[in-house]
Amino acid sequence: MSTDHVVGVGVDLLAQAVEDQAVPVTRVDWRPPLPGTEDALATVALDPLRPDADAQALERMLGVQALLVDVLPARDAVGLHHGDFLHAGPPITWERASGPLRGALMGAAVLEDLVDTPEEAAALLEGGLHVRLEPCHHRRAVGPMAGVVSSSMWMFVLEDPATGARTHCTLNEGLGKVLRYGAYSPEVLTRLRWMNDVLGPLLQTAVRASDPVDVTAILGQMLQMGDEAHNRNRAGTLMLLRDLGPALVRAGEPDDVAEALRFVGGNDHFFLNLAMPACKLALDAARGIEGSTMVVAMSRNGTDFGIQVAGAGDEWFTGPAQVADGLYLGDFGPDDANPDIGDSAITETAGLGGFAMATAPAIVRFVGGSVPDALATTRRMREITLGENPRWSIPVLEFAGVPTGIDVTKVCRTGILPQINTGMAGRVAGVGQVGAGLVTPPEEIFPQALARLAELSRERAASAPEAGAREPA
Repeated sequence: MSTDHVVGVGVDLLAQAVEDQAVPVTRVDWRPPLPGTEDALATVALDPLRPDADAQALERMLGVQALLVDVLPARDAVGLHHGDFLHAGPPITWERASGPLRGALMGAAVLEDLVDTPEEAAALLEGGLHVRLEPCHHRRAVGPMAGVVSSSMWMFVLEDPATGARTHCTLNEGLGKVLRYGAYSPEVLTRLRWMNDVLGPLLQTAVRASDPVDVTAILGQMLQMGDEAHNRNRAGTLMLLRDLGPALVRAGEPDDVAEALRFVGGNDHFFLNLAMPACKLALDAARGIEGSTMVVAMSRNGTDFGIQVAGAGDEWFTGPAQVADGLYLGDFGPDDANPDIGDSAITETAGLGGFAMATAPAIVRFVGGSVPDALATTRRMREITLGENPRWSIPVLEFAGVPTGIDVTKVCRTGILPQINTGMAGRVAGVGQVGAGLVTPPEEIFPQALARLAELSRERAASAPEAGAREPA
């Protein structure tokens, strides 16, 4: 029997063999679900809450507008006390902390005058008697790389005008030997003290004297200008200076203002610390929706990679953080890199960063890969998301919105993992940045989350009254 058309599923070798015989072939990129997820996928698929819950989660996220409304010290912004430290990723103790997280905590302890030297800080933190560690996400905050926040550090304050909800992030230090990459040398601490004494107060004065900066709108413009808002923020940083510049020049002494303008203008990553809390503000709006399978946070502490899901409360689902594959600075190589670290994957969770690589082909020169890879990545991420964000569009893909709202069930069903653009910190405390690259979460955390969602679905079904049950007389 002859055939006019063949559909090829799975191994491409067979499809190619048929095509070589002049038979038209349609290739379908199909793969089996992740092992062991079949029962949970079936349970969640039949959950009557799920369709409306996911639609509501996506609608809430897309409805948020993030405005920069203030700049405050962390003690005022998120209520940090002397000796409290926030960090990136899911909860972790000093004993399990990676090198860059330890280095950042040691530097912050010296910054707060808890100790005189980083070596004394290590002993203080190991004892744990006068310090407390807590994830940034637990205080409505996010932090890049190690994400360490101490009480004197200044933070951006973003607000959704419709709800009054707020999120926060520290000011960006730049690249290289900086605290967030685990460095704590005297030059690092000198820069941080200047940021506390000069930059933070200047920005506070400028923000309060200006109209609120619409960070959500700037993110949309950035994507039209070659940024993807994770590892490339050049256009965003310049637009921020445009909006705050007039008020900033009146905010203090001319020499201080000039230094602040030089610092921000010379730090292409400065806007990242606004993109991150803007994404968190949007995703936090989707938290706590029963039955939703949408991921609301992806985060790593240098040891563990964790996700949180809208329908599973504040529970973390964790696995081992992976080492990124990318490009290294100077003489550094793979042996020098720490496993992935930082809250900055909140950008991918919202549809930016690796999900928007098609908007920023130049990013491949920083993280590796090729321009076709960037386009293919954005297209592939559509297969694991609930929808698109019309505010953040991709010119090269006919202005389609970025893929938005990672769906745990789609990840488990396709085996496609979220793509993340990331920096790489040195494995040893104090080294700083060693490169940048691409990474994905550990596969096992998505089946964990799916199993929990299935368990919650079964619990709801068991507690619901039987259909058609007779009311008591």
